[in-house]
Amino acid sequence: MASIKASLKATNDAIRQQKWDDALAQAENVISRDPKNYQAHVFKAFALDKKNQLELAEEAYQTAVRIRSDAQAWQGLIKLYEKQGPNAIQKYQLAALKLAEIYRDANEMYKCQDVIDKFIDFARSRGDRAQYVQALHLILPDSPIYPALEGRVPHPAKTYETIAQILEIEEKKRINTLIGERRTRLGAKLSEVTLEVNREVLCQSELGHIYEQLTLWAQDDDVRRQYEEKLLQFRYDRLLVTPASGKAAELQVVQKLADDMVIIKHPFKLAWDISIEWRDHKEIKDWDVDVLNEYCSFFPDSDLYRVLIGFMTSDLSPFPKKVAETPAPAHTTGTDDESTDDEDGGAPTSVIPYTDEDRLLMMTEGISTTNSLLAHRLMGEYYQHLEEHESNVELMRKAMKIMVAETEKTGKVFTNANQAFMLYLGTALVFYQSPRNHGEAKFLFDKVLEVDPTSTAAMIGVGLIYEEEEEFDQAIDFLGRALKRDSNNLRVRAEVGWLYALKGDYTRGKAELESLLPLMLRASVSKDLLAQTQYRLGCCIWNLDPSKAARKSRTGAYAYFLDALKSNFNYAPAYSSLGIYYADYAKDKKRARMCFLKAVELSSAEVESAERLARSFADDGDWDRVELVARRVVDSGKVRPPPGSKKRGISWPLSALGVAELNKQDYAKAIVSFQQALRIAPEDYHSWVGLGESYHNSGRYIAATKAIQNAQRLEERGDLDNLGDTWFTKYMLANVKRELGEFDEAITLYREVISTRPEEEGVVIALMQTMVENAMDCVEKGLFGKSVELATEALSFALTAPTHITNTFNFWKAVGDSCSIFSSVQSHAQNFPTDNLRKLLNLGVENKSTYAALEDVDGVGKDVIFAEGIFPDNEKLGVDLTRSLHATILAHKRAIHVSANDIHAQAVAYYNLGWAENRAHLCLPSQLRLQSSRYQKAAVRCFKRAIELEAGNPEFWNSLGVVTSEINPSVAQHAFVRSLFLNERSAHAWSNLGALALLQNDIKLANEAFTRAQSNDPDYAHAWLGQGLVALLYGDLKEARSLFTHAMGISESSSLLTRRQYPVSLFDHILTNPPNLGVTSLIQPLFALAQLRCLSPQDLAYQHLSTLYQERTNDSLRAIDTLENACEQLEADYEATESAESLARFALAKTDLARSYLSAGEYAKASECGEMALQLSSDESANELTAEQRNKARLSAHMTVGLAEYFSKNVEAAVSYFEAALDESNGNPDAVCVLAQMLWATGTEEARERARTVLFDVIEKDPSHVQSVLLLGVIALLDQDEESLDAVVSELQILRTSDKVTNAEHSQIGEVFRAVAVLSENSTENDVLTQLQNDVMLHPHLPHGWSRVAELTGEEYPADMALKVALKAIPPRGQLGAVELADAYAGTGKVTNAQTAIFIAPWNSSGWESLGSAVAS
Repeated sequence: MASIKASLKATNDAIRQQKWDDALAQAENVISRDPKNYQAHVFKAFALDKKNQLELAEEAYQTAVRIRSDAQAWQGLIKLYEKQGPNAIQKYQLAALKLAEIYRDANEMYKCQDVIDKFIDFARSRGDRAQYVQALHLILPDSPIYPALEGRVPHPAKTYETIAQILEIEEKKRINTLIGERRTRLGAKLSEVTLEVNREVLCQSELGHIYEQLTLWAQDDDVRRQYEEKLLQFRYDRLLVTPASGKAAELQVVQKLADDMVIIKHPFKLAWDISIEWRDHKEIKDWDVDVLNEYCSFFPDSDLYRVLIGFMTSDLSPFPKKVAETPAPAHTTGTDDESTDDEDGGAPTSVIPYTDEDRLLMMTEGISTTNSLLAHRLMGEYYQHLEEHESNVELMRKAMKIMVAETEKTGKVFTNANQAFMLYLGTALVFYQSPRNHGEAKFLFDKVLEVDPTSTAAMIGVGLIYEEEEEFDQAIDFLGRALKRDSNNLRVRAEVGWLYALKGDYTRGKAELESLLPLMLRASVSKDLLAQTQYRLGCCIWNLDPSKAARKSRTGAYAYFLDALKSNFNYAPAYSSLGIYYADYAKDKKRARMCFLKAVELSSAEVESAERLARSFADDGDWDRVELVARRVVDSGKVRPPPGSKKRGISWPLSALGVAELNKQDYAKAIVSFQQALRIAPEDYHSWVGLGESYHNSGRYIAATKAIQNAQRLEERGDLDNLGDTWFTKYMLANVKRELGEFDEAITLYREVISTRPEEEGVVIALMQTMVENAMDCVEKGLFGKSVELATEALSFALTAPTHITNTFNFWKAVGDSCSIFSSVQSHAQNFPTDNLRKLLNLGVENKSTYAALEDVDGVGKDVIFAEGIFPDNEKLGVDLTRSLHATILAHKRAIHVSANDIHAQAVAYYNLGWAENRAHLCLPSQLRLQSSRYQKAAVRCFKRAIELEAGNPEFWNSLGVVTSEINPSVAQHAFVRSLFLNERSAHAWSNLGALALLQNDIKLANEAFTRAQSNDPDYAHAWLGQGLVALLYGDLKEARSLFTHAMGISESSSLLTRRQYPVSLFDHILTNPPNLGVTSLIQPLFALAQLRCLSPQDLAYQHLSTLYQERTNDSLRAIDTLENACEQLEADYEATESAESLARFALAKTDLARSYLSAGEYAKASECGEMALQLSSDESANELTAEQRNKARLSAHMTVGLAEYFSKNVEAAVSYFEAALDESNGNPDAVCVLAQMLWATGTEEARERARTVLFDVIEKDPSHVQSVLLLGVIALLDQDEESLDAVVSELQILRTSDKVTNAEHSQIGEVFRAVAVLSENSTENDVLTQLQNDVMLHPHLPHGWSRVAELTGEEYPADMALKVALKAIPPRGQLGAVELADAYAGTGKVTNAQTAIFIAPWNSSGWESLGSAVAS
């Protein structure tokens, strides 16, 4: 024993000397001898600790405390654990607790507290949050050391609050971390992962216990309430994630917590929502009204508040009305800026609805965003009361989904709510889209009756299904069986009695309902049921005796209708019946309208009241109210019967709605309304008419035509007395035809209407306007004769118009437009009906001021039109044209006079007068237009006045720009810019601006303006024409010609400018001798010039141009007629003015006339005209003609006279003229060829030698002149001059491959080669065939080679090929003429082709010869 003590002492000494190994050895020595020696184990642990062998040291300390629980060993363990850090905190906690207990038992309380405080501080500073929370448990009331430390450590409430705050943060962080980790797994869904993680964390959480302890230990009431809220929220959240098997227990806890909060009236919304929602009472009246009122006072911003307050303030509410306290007026001082209760800073304010509209709006807003089951029950009840069945169906389906979801979440089964939702949904389905949903409704009612067999609402619902389906017997049978189970149910009995009435058994129905009234009064039933029963009893009495006296009696049905209103002042059917009574029997329209209005206000289902009310408003012309009434009925859902329903649809609301929208010019909506009305009632005549008018006004003319034709079919087979006036359909159809451009049909229809309604102003004006529009359309299409006939007819009809119509703006506008046709088509100016105009201008003339507008400026009065006299033929056109222009101006002046009270009409009248004045200015001779005329000044005044009256009209500004373009370019530019500012997409204005730029030589601006015009309207011809003029100025003739051609193709026939510019441009191109220009290219310019002659017959220059085109198309007779007329006018003009220009034009016309006479075979006249032309152009010093014009004219005249003399057998004279032509033209090669042919034809050797000489001279100057080479070749063949022939053949071989040779010349070259081959001495048939084959190989696209091969070989294939090639070479793909095509057809030798050849060119002999040969063979 002494040795052990010595060893312990030695160990202690070694420790003091920090000899840890010696101490450890000594301790081990002691332990080996005495394993239970406590001190040895402590020394050993201490030494190991110092040697940093912590695990062995801990094991030694643990052995020591097992031997004896002493403070020394536990202190050593604590120091050891402190070294180990956070990993040993749990062990540290146990050691600290043991050590504290030792100090407690030793009554050393300071040491005890110090141990615990140090440990908690260590856990807070070194450990994590979870370890700190565990450390705090040592100072909680459930800790074994707490009784000793109570009062020395913080209050438990503070500790619990600290723990709660830490756990809240940690659990939230853990939930987010786990969700983030698990959502990345394959197939994971966020909702499922969230539910799983929340379930895992919340079910393991001790927050619930902490919150409960906090509510027990908290000393501050606010803190306690705070953690009561958190406890409820935590329990509710845990309920949501708890598995279904464990929800029942959690549900009870949550409901108790919520109810407790409601009892103490703590305003925590979740608690109140749970307490109210989870009650699930059978009836709404079973809810505690005080609780509901308190909820509304606590949570005025909630959605449930909006629904609750709306329902509880309505007449439907079973709860007593809360007396509203009148708030004292707020006392305010200072300015508004001092208010402290705006900008979300004040207390929530409850809103109480005072009207049904406010109430419904408030409840609708609330229900749209809430998931409250109570709110949906209240809203369902309210919708059912309002008969908003469609809305109720949607709402109840949503409510049932919410209920199922709530049950799944909380485990709470809402049996009564489910019953109520099924009842509301079933009742709504009875009426919504009846009878389509009756099956579903009956299924719902059966489900309700399975749970509650006495449910009155379900029984009535099934009865209503049969009632809606008009199966009254089945309804009575079902409700009768229901009465056997509940015979005292007054509502069911009342429904049965009404069913008898609906069956037609009014007597029994009356008896049943009469027997119920006393019972209802004693039982104090709802006022709705009482009013309904009284009304139905009144209906039975009304129908039992339909006599006027009975229905008029105020003691019969009338009394019951009044009683119904006394019972329920808002019972709509009673108002409808009273309205009928007042309207049909009491003859009190004012009261009737008030009753109908009240009925419609209360219920949109009162269709008859709505119809009568709408008709009343329509009679007053109050279409806004008609629309309101019709819209209310349409929105009620009563209009369209669903598929399968026995009920007929109601079309009048939709038709009335269409008429109202038509009056508001909302045509798209009107079309929809009329279409819907016609789907319900396809035989509704007035809806078809309205639909047609709506289509017409919206520009859908084809659809309008079909609609009006349907209305007319109903007229044919319908009762005209019921349909009313049917003329309107013809009038509308005429309007449609007019818009479609079918003017003739429109005029016929207008005349039919006028035959029955001659005084109808709109129809008369429409007919006149249609005639004028037809005339203008004919002018644009080139039907000038018809346009004049229509204008004359319009003026004749104007004389027959009723007197009152002659004082309208549109009448005189139509007259003026009709007169303007004659100034547009001047070739028919002699047809102007002067007598009719005189009569028209005298209609209703009161004083001289009628036509006095601008008379001092333009000088236009009635004098010219009323002037009598005989005028020379050459002046008649001018006189008639002046009369038409003055008549147009006077008509528009009369329009200004009659529209003095209409600013817009007067502005348009001045605008029309301006154009008429401008037209008169443009019809003046060109020399008079060089200066501003009185007409032009008047036009400027007119357009300025129009702009003053209506400055926002872009057309007025554009017109001002046009008439001032030459007078004042600055004003014109301003006007065009202003017009484009008002309408920048106007192609007319852009084109006019471009024209102004051209006048001012600003080519760049002109180009940009015309380009903008083209982009805005690609079909506007003048934009392309202007671009062509710009191209001309840039020198791009090809581009200009292309643009002019395009403008010609898209322009109207009335466009003078395109019909002038296009032929000129093409003729300039013709003068360049283009190789591929055929006769077909001359057709369009000829038509253009013909139209130009009709529009402007005094324009001689373009008439002269047309003769040049006619000359090239061999139309000599028309050319002669035109030129003779032109020569007469030019000669008369020269005699009157003696101007050099007239003389020059006369000389050129005579030159061209001579050629035309020659072409027509009138050689004497040709010689005479040619001689005169030579005389007129003989003086070189005269300046009438330019040198080029003179040379060309004299060459043409010499050759014409020469040919005329030749064909007149005066060869010598002919030769002399040709020689003179050659002298003056420096040997024109074409003239030389004609002279050579003429000389050869004389037959004398001298003349033929002369022919050879002149041809060789041409070849020397121009070896490529084909005609000269060909003639030399023919002469060499005839002379058998081999040397010359070889030279000619060599030259022709070169020309044969030239691209400058025409197709006709290729044919002639081939013919010469063929003749050379035939006439050669050693020639064989193969040589001839070789030449023909060469011709085919070189020109396979031309028919002449194939035709000659066919003639030589007699084979069918070359002839067929010649025909195929010829068909491909005709216009527009080629320039092959009719004779060549006929030859190709004749060459096949077939009868049918020969007949075709004759048809194509009957003047050509080849077709006739081929036909003769074919018939003969």
